Amino acid sequence: MGSKANAPPQIFDRRLKQAHRDRAAHLQSDDDPLLGEVTERLLDRLEDCRRSFPVAAIIGGAGTSVAARLTGARAGVETLLHLDDSPAMLAHAARLQQASGTRWPQVHHLAAEEEWLPLREKSVDVIISSLSLHWVNDLPGAMVQCRRALKPDGLFLSAMWGGSTLQELRIAHTLAEQEVEGGLSPRMSPLVQVRDAGNLLTRAGLNIPSVDVDELTVHYGSPSKLVDHLRAMAESNAVYTRRPTMRRATAAAAERIYREKFGAEDGSVPATFEVIYMTGWAPAALQPQALRRGSATVKLEDLAEMQRQRDRAASGAGRSG
Repeated sequence: MGSKANAPPQIFDRRLKQAHRDRAAHLQSDDDPLLGEVTERLLDRLEDCRRSFPVAAIIGGAGTSVAARLTGARAGVETLLHLDDSPAMLAHAARLQQASGTRWPQVHHLAAEEEWLPLREKSVDVIISSLSLHWVNDLPGAMVQCRRALKPDGLFLSAMWGGSTLQELRIAHTLAEQEVEGGLSPRMSPLVQVRDAGNLLTRAGLNIPSVDVDELTVHYGSPSKLVDHLRAMAESNAVYTRRPTMRRATAAAAERIYREKFGAEDGSVPATFEVIYMTGWAPAALQPQALRRGSATVKLEDLAEMQRQRDRAASGAGRSG
């Protein structure tokens, strides 16, 4: 009874999401431009670290794109653990590796879910999750598992879709359902808001948390082309309370409304993708630590007075010059 009462709410159908990823493995291009751009921006953060990460773990999402960008000893990666709950996606990643002419680290492909990581405690130098954690039911729990798997001073690096993602599609679907059916249904997945991301890192026990946001706009020939791309990225709706189908009249209304409200002059339609980047470090003895609350030796009022004195001195020097 206690374990059930404390279990996180089951928002997403994980079995269906695995099926989406199996399908996407056959639909994706070798390097999807959007997944590649998000992943490259995420991995740029490794370049800011003056250290190497010999053992790296990749978790789901755009894992194939991540692995392809960790070749040539980038960031000092020597061993790469590629985890995904989709056997088809892992097979796709293995085929791309075999066809590549570049030097790869030692890669191990492991079937595993984000909520049940088969990683030993303090065994990994960096964990990279590019566009996977927004489909996890127990997100805090998954991030705690990541922290436990990291060696002391190991790095957690994640990118996930934020709340403004696909705002045009959300609006078009909402208005279309109200117009045709007189009500609403959960057509789109709930997403993390930027204000919650820092709390997630802290709650997971990760130190020196950092959160920043990018917004990318991609233009498609039609709303249906956008939906096709979402399928190829395994981003189709997997909410338990979803309707399995959409009426033709509702779909037609959604496409019309999308074009009317957001269509560009060249006939294309834009789609917004908000990306939340999160970084945090596993606790270590020599890390910079925040001072204990109330331990400051200078009052805020004193700092303000010091700044006013500097401003007056600078102003006086300017006039004398």
